[in-house]
Amino acid sequence: MNWQILIEQQAGLAHIPAELRKQADCRSLDRSATLFHIGDLVQTVFSVISGEVRLVRRDMSGSEIVLQRSRGGFFAEASLGSARYHCDAVATEVSKVLCFPARQFRAALDDDADFRDAWLGHLAREVRKLRAQCERLNLRRADERIAHFIESEGTDGSITLNQPRKAWAAELGLTHEALYRALSQLQRNGRLSIQGQQLSLKKPS
Repeated sequence: MNWQILIEQQAGLAHIPAELRKQADCRSLDRSATLFHIGDLVQTVFSVISGEVRLVRRDMSGSEIVLQRSRGGFFAEASLGSARYHCDAVATEVSKVLCFPARQFRAALDDDADFRDAWLGHLAREVRKLRAQCERLNLRRADERIAHFIESEGTDGSITLNQPRKAWAAELGLTHEALYRALSQLQRNGRLSIQGQQLSLKKPS
């Protein structure tokens, strides 16, 4: 694996110690492939390089409940402190994931202070992201959720989406039809500029 290219794609990988890098493997996944099942022993720590992986569970009716979506970076971080996975991991499109043996990953966290500090920083950012997502889902209107997402996840009122509109709608807790209607309304009202995947909120005149 070319770690220089990987780090250019995901800066957080720069903190992976050299010995742990030697233990890493890259795995390709077809669409709908299952990476692990609920109840499987936790033997690997994963990071998405390309594509998308979802953590899912099923309710009593068999409907899918999405716990996390990752289009880049580590996911299922909480499993590192567990013996078994508490959900399934499914690729929603052709994907590549970086795989680290869990035992060596835990040992590196114990032995390398810089890596441990970087990992704690990563977890703190994930907590802030989840808090923002919870606050966003409490907003009633679709346009409010869109604006909140752009403000909280973007920079200076602008963001470039890294996922399809349908996937974004699901993350916002909206149907894709409701998302498209809200985007069109925001554009008509002059509150939003859309250039391909880039969305920019406009300041009130």
